Amino acid sequence: MVRAFVSGLLLTGLFAWQTPSPQPPSNMSIERLDPALDRLIDPTAKIEVIGEGYTWSEGPVWVKSGGYLLFSDIPNNVIHRYKQGEGVREYLKPSGYTGKEPRGGEVGSNGLTVDAQGALVLAQHGDRRIARMDAPLAKPQPAFVTLAARYQGKRFNSPNDLVFKSNGDLYFTDPAYGLEKQWEDPAREIPFAGVYRRRPTGEVTLMTGDMTRPNGIAFSPDERRIYVAQSDPKAAIWRVFDLKPDGTFGDSRVLFDATSMAASRRGLPDGLKIDAEGNLWATGPGGVLILTPEGKHLGTIMTGQATANCAFGDDGRMLYMTADDYLMRVKLKVRGARF
Repeated sequence: MVRAFVSGLLLTGLFAWQTPSPQPPSNMSIERLDPALDRLIDPTAKIEVIGEGYTWSEGPVWVKSGGYLLFSDIPNNVIHRYKQGEGVREYLKPSGYTGKEPRGGEVGSNGLTVDAQGALVLAQHGDRRIARMDAPLAKPQPAFVTLAARYQGKRFNSPNDLVFKSNGDLYFTDPAYGLEKQWEDPAREIPFAGVYRRRPTGEVTLMTGDMTRPNGIAFSPDERRIYVAQSDPKAAIWRVFDLKPDGTFGDSRVLFDATSMAASRRGLPDGLKIDAEGNLWATGPGGVLILTPEGKHLGTIMTGQATANCAFGDDGRMLYMTADDYLMRVKLKVRGARF
């Protein structure tokens, strides 16, 4: 298949604390594999670099009440805030590890979300838990309430990404990336990487322990299916599970297999979001893959970096992307399902 590329770069904004202006990677582009992509992204769309200088940017979430984006820098144990006209500023530190003893590894927060009451909920690598910030969004403080830290009495590996169902159930993944020695860390108490559900009552249930490295997680617009990325270089896939009426996982299938792509492009299946039409915007080899609900690959936003996660923001038609040491965005024609 002949692959056509439409390239475009635009720099916007200045950091309040950083000069010079963010510099774009030289190999950013939009790869179009199917004409259907033009309904979702204008052929003239530009990729903007709006922040740089992070160690590993992750977990973006748009805060509608304040009109800004929050995102994690995991190794630096900090959350940053981006707002148009103000640039990027530190928002919360520490964000994922509150212990007194210094430790290595990926200590900060990873996935972020906002609950129905408007509180920030974090997947905290260093503290190995899901927690809620015990302070208003507008006045952040490193004070946290634990929502989930153990399964059957054993500590989680390092919760990674999370998503709320409309009924208040919280689904999250638990690979070992936040442990100092990751999969071989002697502090591991759970010998698998699970996908879990936390009920509003606090009950934690294992949904599946059969994925090798579950990572990003997102619901279909009708919440009848849930998608889970697997960041395993030997099986770089996105799996879709049917949800039973009680919210547990039913039948599943591989939606898309990017293992061969991962051999030649930077990145693995990681964070993902779903648009109002049910398409997946899934970070993976090359950048952000756009997949239909049936698993057809329409194209890729080629960031030139290993790309960790993405989020819809602004009017719901802006896709923000955390890509290695960069924060990027691109304007879309389709709106996010959960905006």
